[in-house]
Amino acid sequence: MSTKIRIVIADDEELARRRINELLGRLDDVECVGEAANGLEAVERIRELSPDVVILDIQMPGMNGLEVVEALDDPPLVIFATAYDEYAIKAFEVNSIDYLLKPIEAERLSEAIERARKLAAGGPELDRQIERLAGLVRSKGVDRLPVQKGKRIVLVDVKDIVWIGVSDELVFVHTKDARYLVNMTMAELETRLDPTVFFRTHRSSIVNLNHVVEIVPWFSGKYKVVVADAEHTELVLSRARAKTLREIFPW
Repeated sequence: MSTKIRIVIADDEELARRRINELLGRLDDVECVGEAANGLEAVERIRELSPDVVILDIQMPGMNGLEVVEALDDPPLVIFATAYDEYAIKAFEVNSIDYLLKPIEAERLSEAIERARKLAAGGPELDRQIERLAGLVRSKGVDRLPVQKGKRIVLVDVKDIVWIGVSDELVFVHTKDARYLVNMTMAELETRLDPTVFFRTHRSSIVNLNHVVEIVPWFSGKYKVVVADAEHTELVLSRARAKTLREIFPW
């Protein structure tokens, strides 16, 4: 880690960003290297600048703070900022590095930065904190999924996902007429998506059951699942998975 703690501030309110910047200016060995006015900008700034810490507003339009963390392969230390009352925020206290209750006070910000400074030094405590944050992200149900479209991060409604598959060791999300790269493994996606809607047909594919239009016998007890995308893609349904799918769609 560099001599100074490098920080990105992400908040959709300019006054809030200005307040945090002002308070950071009073602290030694701290440098604000960038700001973001929404979640998508936050992902871009964090990837571009690789800060040590991000001060992240939980409630932002388009993409909230939790979704920002979900979109990052290797998130920095996260300090959540929120206007939630202290009772509601207790759920985040044990999972994030720290939290700041708005309006942010200088003493609390200083404490959060000091905590981040100690964690950034490494060791078992850092590993425990990061795992708790990852656990929060993994257990958080979502209605949208952050995916890559060129160099941009966009959010796809989960209900619009027709199927998910692996190609050249990369994972892609397919809608009816588009394909997007996603920075998660198939196993991670399987645990995050609603199991009553998304079904693992094969080790290399997951299908949205609401977009299945046909189940076609193949060979050796296998089937092909036809989905409602532009190409009417046929996905292999393994023999073992066919038995499970029969319990959902008897045939």
